[in-house]
Amino acid sequence: MQSASDRHEYPAHWEADVVLRDGGTARIRPITVDDADRLVSFYEQVSDESKYYRFFAPYPRLSAKDVHRFTHHDFVDRVGLAVTIGGEFIATVRYDRIGEDGMPASAPADEAEVAFLVQDAHQGRGVASALLEHIGAVARERGIRRFAAEVLPANVKMIKVFTDAGYTQKRSFEDGVVRLEFDLEPTDRSLAVQYAREQRAEARSVQRLLAPGSVAVVGVGRTPGGVGRSVLANIRDYGFEGRLYAVNKAFPEEQKDLDGIPAHRSVSDIDGPVDLAVVAVPADHVPEVVAECGAHGVQGLVVLSAGYAESGPEGRERQRELVRHARAYGMRIIGPNAFGIINTHPDVRLNASLAPETPRPGRIGLFAQSGAIGIALLSRLHRRGGGVTGVTGVSTFVSSGNRADVSGNDVLQYWYDDPDTDVVLMYLESIGNPRKFTRLARRTAAAKPLVVVQGAGSAPQGHAVRATRLPHTTVSALLRQAGVIRVDTITELVDTGLLLARQPLPTGPEVAILGNSESLGLLTYDACVAEGLKPTPPLDLTTAATPEDFHVALARALADDSSDAVIVTAIPAVGGGSAGDAALAEALRSAAEQVPGKPVLVVHVELGGLAEALSAATSTAPQAAAVPPVIRADHPFRALDRLRATPAPAEPPAPETSERLIPAYPAAERAVRALSDVVEYAQWRRDAAEPGKVPEYDNVDEKGAAALIDGLLTRGQGLSLGGDETCELLGTYGIEVHRALPAPTSDAAAEAARTLGYPVALKATAPHLRHRADLGGVRLDLADEEQLRRAYTELTELFGTPDELRPVVQGMAPRGVDTVIRAVIDPAAGAVLSFGLAGAASQLLGDTAHRLIPVTDREAASLVRSIRTAPLLFGWRGSTPVDTPALEELLLRVSRLVDDHPEVVAVTLEPVVVAPRGLSVLGASVRLAPPPARDDLGPRTLPTY
Repeated sequence: MQSASDRHEYPAHWEADVVLRDGGTARIRPITVDDADRLVSFYEQVSDESKYYRFFAPYPRLSAKDVHRFTHHDFVDRVGLAVTIGGEFIATVRYDRIGEDGMPASAPADEAEVAFLVQDAHQGRGVASALLEHIGAVARERGIRRFAAEVLPANVKMIKVFTDAGYTQKRSFEDGVVRLEFDLEPTDRSLAVQYAREQRAEARSVQRLLAPGSVAVVGVGRTPGGVGRSVLANIRDYGFEGRLYAVNKAFPEEQKDLDGIPAHRSVSDIDGPVDLAVVAVPADHVPEVVAECGAHGVQGLVVLSAGYAESGPEGRERQRELVRHARAYGMRIIGPNAFGIINTHPDVRLNASLAPETPRPGRIGLFAQSGAIGIALLSRLHRRGGGVTGVTGVSTFVSSGNRADVSGNDVLQYWYDDPDTDVVLMYLESIGNPRKFTRLARRTAAAKPLVVVQGAGSAPQGHAVRATRLPHTTVSALLRQAGVIRVDTITELVDTGLLLARQPLPTGPEVAILGNSESLGLLTYDACVAEGLKPTPPLDLTTAATPEDFHVALARALADDSSDAVIVTAIPAVGGGSAGDAALAEALRSAAEQVPGKPVLVVHVELGGLAEALSAATSTAPQAAAVPPVIRADHPFRALDRLRATPAPAEPPAPETSERLIPAYPAAERAVRALSDVVEYAQWRRDAAEPGKVPEYDNVDEKGAAALIDGLLTRGQGLSLGGDETCELLGTYGIEVHRALPAPTSDAAAEAARTLGYPVALKATAPHLRHRADLGGVRLDLADEEQLRRAYTELTELFGTPDELRPVVQGMAPRGVDTVIRAVIDPAAGAVLSFGLAGAASQLLGDTAHRLIPVTDREAASLVRSIRTAPLLFGWRGSTPVDTPALEELLLRVSRLVDDHPEVVAVTLEPVVVAPRGLSVLGASVRLAPPPARDDLGPRTLPTY
C-alpha cells in the first residue's frame, strides 16, 4: 500500500497482462513501497554490463536510498512500472517529470526523463517495447507530452527500442551520451508499429499452443474411457511427432507407462520440458495443476474441464482466478470448457481434441467457440457424400470453449500469415472486442477469405463480452464492410469454405449454367437471379448427354469471356452407375484444368458417386491400409472405400494436392448462395486494393468546433444540444440546417412565416409526431397567412394544444427524396455511420446501411447504393435522379465531425431532402458526452475479465 503522503491512490487501471514477442505473457503494474525486496532481488540478477548501461558507471548494488527512491512514487510526477512473471520483477521503467532546466518539476511541465532496466535473461523478448507503450500511455494520462532519454552509444538495444517505436523524435550527442527526445502523441507510424508487434506476439502465442514439442495430458484415467484417456488416445493415434506424457496423481508410484506412453503422477515429475498441458481434471483440482505447470515452465494450457463461468457466478469467479493464475506464470489458456485443438501439419500431427473422426489435413483454418458446433463442422468437412462434397481438410482447428483467454482475435493473428492456411472459417457465439476483430478481419480478408457464422442471440453464460447497443444486423453489416463473408448457418459456412478452398475467385457476377436437366438448370437460374447474380440462360445438354458432351460444354463456357463462373447441373443417367459418375467427374475436372482462372461448381441430384469422384483425385484423406495396391490410391472407384476405412496411425496424412477440387452441392440454392458470397467477397478484394480517401474540405473549422464542444460540456456530462447550438456546431463542418422557428401560437407562426418567407411548412415536433408525416402532423406548401392559420387550427384540433404539439414553421425546401443520416459511437464497435430513406416502410424493413467511421469517399458512395431502396435515388420508373454526390459529401462531413470529435456521441439528420440539385437538412439533433475509452489506441494489453 502507498503511504498517506502519496498524492494519488494506487492506479489499479494501469495493471495489464501483455503478450511478449516470444508468445509468453507477463504482467505490467505500478511499483509500490511493498516491492523493495523484489526490486533488490531483481537488481541482483542483472548483469554488470546492463547496470553500467543504466547508471553510466559501475553500480553493483542498490543503496537503501536508491531502493526508497525507486519504490516511492506519487503516480503523477514520478511513476515506476514493473514487468512481473510469477510475481517476480523481470524489468522496470520509471519517469520523472522535469522542467525546461532539466530539474524535477510538476505540472504544467510536460516533459519527463525515462529510463529502463531489463533482466538479461529476458532481453530480446520485446519487454522494453511493451513497457514503453504502457509508460507512454501513463505519461499522457498525467499530462506529459514528451519523453527524454539519455543512452550510452554502446547500448544499441535500448536506442533501437526508442527509434523503432514510431514516435516523432530528435537525437543529439553530447558529452559521450546520446540524448533522444520524442513526442508521445500516437502517430500513424507508431500505431502501425504497435499493431505489427501485437500481431507477431499474439500469433507466436497461438503457435506455441498449436505446435508444441511435448504434450502432457493431465487427468488421464487409469481405465479406458473418460475425457483425459480419450484425448491421450487421439494424440497417440494421430501420430504426434513430439513427446507425449500421461499424468494422474492417482497412478501407483511404480507405474511407469500407460499403453506405452510414459506415465507420471505430476507434471513436476517429468524429466524434460513440457510445452503444452491438456488439462482434464475436475475444476476444483485445476489450480493445483496450473501451479505445477507454471513451476515446470509449461508454455500453455488447453483446459477441457467444465464447471466455470458457464455454471454461474461461482464458476465465473473460478474462471477469473484461472486466467490470473496462468498468466502469472506466463502461460496462455485455451478454454476452459474447451473441445480441444488440432494441427494437421506433417511435422506436428497433433489431435488434442475429442473429435470422433480423424481430421483430414488441408488448407482450412477452423475456429469454433462451441464444442458441439466444432464436432459438426469437423464431421461435415470429413464427410464426402450426402451433403456438401469435395474433400478438403483443416490446417488447424481451435475450439475455445469459454474463451477466457485465447479468443478468435488471437487465432486470426496466427492465421493471417500462416502459410498452411488459405481459408478461415469461424463460428462465433460472441465477439469480445468487436473493434479489434473488425480491424483484424479487414487485414486478414485482404490476404485470405474469412467466413463467419455469428450467433444472433445473447452471449453464452461462459463468455465475458462488453455490451453493444448496436442491433445484430448492424454488426453483421460492419463485418461485411471489413471483408468478412457473413453467413447464417454452419451449412453455409462449409458450403462457402469448400468453394473458396480450391477454386479461384470470380472476376464478376456473370454465371454460365449447363447440364443435362432443363428443370434443374432453370432452378439454378432462378436462384442466381434471387441472389443478385447475372446468369445466362441455361444450356440444356439433355438427359442423353455423355461425359464428353459435358467436357466440351464446360470447356466452351470457361473459355467464353462473358462468363465469370460456371455451374454444372447433373441428374442420374438412365442405367448409369459409379463408373459413369467417375467418367463424368474426370470429364469435368479435365475441362476445368484447361481454363484454370474461373470457378466451377456442380449441382447434383442423387449422384453421390459423382460427388465422391469429383473429390477423389484431390483427396486429402489418409490412405487406408485396406485399399488393394492394384488400383491407384487416387482412382475414383476408391473414393468411398478411403472414406470409410480407418487410417493406420503410423501412416502420415497425405498432403493437400495442388489440383483443382470441384465442390459439389446437393441443391441449387446452396451452390448459388455460396457463389454469391464469393462474388461479393471478390468485389470487396478489388475495392480494398483502392480503398479511397477521406477528403479535406476548406470550410471545416476543427478548432472552432473543439472550442464550442468544450464550452458546451462544461454544462454537463451528457448533453442534448438545442436547435441553435446544433446548427452552430454542424455549421463548423459546413453542414447547413434549414432554419425552423418555434410557433407556440398562431400569431407566432404568422410572424415566423413572414421572417422566412412563403411558402412554408408547419410541423409538429412532439416526439410521437416528429418525422411522422403519415400521421398528419405536417402541413406543406402553405402559400400565405390564411392557409397557415387554417393549418395551425387543424393541427391543434386534431392533436392537442400547442404545448403538446411543439409546432415550428420552416421554409419549404426543393422537392426530392427524404433520407436519414445517423452517426453513433458504440462502446464496443466504435463510431458507426448509418444511412437510409426516411419513412415507416424503410424502418419496418430494416433498410439501413452502415459503415465504420472514418468513411472514405468510396465507402460513402457504396453506403448510398447499398440499401434496397437505392433505386429511388437514381431515377426509378422514370423519376428524376437526385444529387447523390451532394449526399455523399454530407455523409463524409458527418463522418469527419464524429471522427475529429469523439465527444459527439450521436448525430441525427432527419429528414435530409435530396433534390435533383443540392439537398436540404430539415432536422438535426446532436448529443455530446465524454467519449467511451478507446483501448485500440492505448498500449497492447490482454482482456481482463
